[in-house]
Amino acid sequence: MQWLKEWVEREPHRLCINEYSYDDIYRAVIYVAKQLDSVLANTKRIAIISDNSVTMAVYILASMLLHKEILLLNVHLKPSEIEKQLDVLQVSTVISSTERMRQIPSTAERVIPFDEQVLKYMDWKTAEDLSQQDVLLDFEGDQSIVEEFNWQFIDDDVVVIMNTSATSGVFKSVPIRWGQIQAHVAASQQVLGVDDKDNWLVVLPLFHVSGLSILMRSLYNGTAMTILPSYDEERVLQLIEDKEITMMSLVPTLLQRLEPSIKDHALRVILLGGEFIHRPLIDTCVAKQLPIYKTYGMTETFSQSVTMPVLSNLDNLDSVGLPLPGMTVHIANPDADGIGEILLEGPMVMTGYYGKEPIHGVFNTNDIGYIDDDGYVYILNRRTDLIISGGENIYPKEIEDLLYAHHMVKECAVVPVVDDTWGQVPALFVSIHEGNGDSKEFVTTELQQYMLQHLAKYKVPKYITILPQLPRNGTGKIMRKELATYLEND
Repeated sequence: MQWLKEWVEREPHRLCINEYSYDDIYRAVIYVAKQLDSVLANTKRIAIISDNSVTMAVYILASMLLHKEILLLNVHLKPSEIEKQLDVLQVSTVISSTERMRQIPSTAERVIPFDEQVLKYMDWKTAEDLSQQDVLLDFEGDQSIVEEFNWQFIDDDVVVIMNTSATSGVFKSVPIRWGQIQAHVAASQQVLGVDDKDNWLVVLPLFHVSGLSILMRSLYNGTAMTILPSYDEERVLQLIEDKEITMMSLVPTLLQRLEPSIKDHALRVILLGGEFIHRPLIDTCVAKQLPIYKTYGMTETFSQSVTMPVLSNLDNLDSVGLPLPGMTVHIANPDADGIGEILLEGPMVMTGYYGKEPIHGVFNTNDIGYIDDDGYVYILNRRTDLIISGGENIYPKEIEDLLYAHHMVKECAVVPVVDDTWGQVPALFVSIHEGNGDSKEFVTTELQQYMLQHLAKYKVPKYITILPQLPRNGTGKIMRKELATYLEND
């Protein structure tokens, strides 16, 4: 939080979020913090639920200023799922946008709605209701209002709590501490650089580490961000064409849809992660000289752990890059080819899941990969997605990369299915580009023949299911665990 205060003191009129300056956001954060202070006086931990908005960002920052532990709730959860999370984490107070109030379970002891007028009154000099000026931060000569709050954090302070795998019904709670955030933003700045004109597009959810990390990086850098309520392709393209944004974070699926329409732009960084990045998409972006940065990270490490600017690493296109400063990648239990489990170590790694055994410095990601002689990290698959068929290891990513190069394939995923003979076999779920009028039988045969030409027979999926689109979560990731329910087993 000291970053917001420092930038206001240095350049108060610098653009911060959307059309609002650092001074605007600063005033709004203090205003909301003053509103909440007495209400939350004896409360250590709260929850916030909202879609992306400037108001949501303000409430997150105000809650941080009050040194509350903030459980960020996924807006796709049902009331019963939210009730379970509140119960496990002993949260009795929920702060909510108007649109999400209906999702809050009746068992919540206290519900605080957003003050949806807060943005109207950011500038006390132009406030219509002049009687509100004292609370609306007319503190030009009165620093006591600012000094009421503790703007400093210590490394062990829990800032936010994020639940992983929540939409599957089983979740693990990740407490993210200030030391992780501080280490991350400094290292990220070293790798991505910073420019006074930076304006980072936020379409990924603020309740997810991918969105929240943009907010924290931008405050640290003193740069601007543009928050959209959700991913709107037409609006995103307009922002790109108008050269209003210079940075954006996307999952590969969103970039795959967006890329054909990107022509003139002022983009400096396209941070690409969240799921496996298939080689055909990388090749297309390289051909267009799009400034993509492959990145690998997770909630447990507060986003990025490994990153690579693709255009300056054309000899390592299948890698996700080098560890960020301060981070180390280890390979545990490597096989003869050096392939093993990916372990991460460094100041961005969490200290442990809530209610579980602590982690002492090294975190097992449950991903499988290797490190080459130059230190570049390669991710082959999630360990849980690895298919072991008749004693042979099958990596879904290899099959998916091949299929994405086929002209019919729009999106695909390969998952393991139990088999009485082989233990497991691969099953393919695929969506076909629009305008392809061929029958399912023709498409299935075409893809089978294509894969048989390029893969060992045991790697070719035993089942092929064609869907209009693959199920995705709020950040755009394919929900692999749900795919088996669509299986067409003839």
